[in-house]
Amino acid sequence: MKPSLTLYLAAPRGFCAGVDRAIKIVEMAIEKWGAPVYVRHEIVHNKFVVDSLRDKGAVFVEELDECPDDRPVIFSAHGVPKSVPAEARRREMIYVDATCPLVSKVHNEAERHFGQGLQMVMIGHEGHPEVLGTMGQLPDGEVLLVETVSDVAKLQPRDPARLAFITQTTLSVDDTAGIVEALQARFPQIVGPAKEDICYATTNRQAAVKAVAPSIDALLVIGAPNSSNSKRLVEVGSANGCAYSQLVQRASDIDWRALEGIKAAGITAGASAPELLVNEVIDAFRAHYDVTVELVETAREDIEFKVPRVLREAAV
Repeated sequence: MKPSLTLYLAAPRGFCAGVDRAIKIVEMAIEKWGAPVYVRHEIVHNKFVVDSLRDKGAVFVEELDECPDDRPVIFSAHGVPKSVPAEARRREMIYVDATCPLVSKVHNEAERHFGQGLQMVMIGHEGHPEVLGTMGQLPDGEVLLVETVSDVAKLQPRDPARLAFITQTTLSVDDTAGIVEALQARFPQIVGPAKEDICYATTNRQAAVKAVAPSIDALLVIGAPNSSNSKRLVEVGSANGCAYSQLVQRASDIDWRALEGIKAAGITAGASAPELLVNEVIDAFRAHYDVTVELVETAREDIEFKVPRVLREAAV
């Protein structure tokens, strides 16, 4: 007989509105202009999604100079530096910007503060595409990056009294709060965003993991290893008492030996992981255990972002 297992399914989980919009943009662009359509960087950080779009005619590249002038190019949901669309315009390319509107909001904040003469401090992970895109909205030296509380002590701003801060949208809510506190302690006049930059989807998924963590022996986060929000979910699970918290891309990645003897497990998915992969993992658990599924829902999401007008017109 299979051992009994309670499987706690965290909600919200999986696709957010920005990811859903970005994927639709690629699909609609292929429908309008035919294949191939080029995409600068992975449209979202999920191998399954990227491979599916590649099969439909998307070509993924890292830099604009890998794209021909005569084919459309799409900028990923993470956003791009200002220099990228400027170069696309210079080359007279057709391009569609799939930057998540909540990332664009951070870009606009940075530009507004810069226009007021403030130097920016960005809380984020060095090298992440979203961070590169946001820092690339302003001239070199106008955005100072911090990743940890200890980085705050090393900051050397141009004028400590003329600062503002922004954040990457996919950070740990708790870790970011500590960094913001350190910034405000060292620079009392620093200006913050009118509304938190960490996006609703990141916040909601972390809250759901916190609700599940006390009841489980293991947490599986379905997501890609280069997905910031997915990796944060693993960290949140560990920080809230889950002894075994792991990231898996597919059901085939599950280490069943590490799960021996557990009575309860939690499942969630990063914002770029499709529900199909969640169902695949649930089915894999059912093959090993006598499973009882319980939903733990901490919020409901009904946000939807429109695709650019040029694609909406093509779909009519």
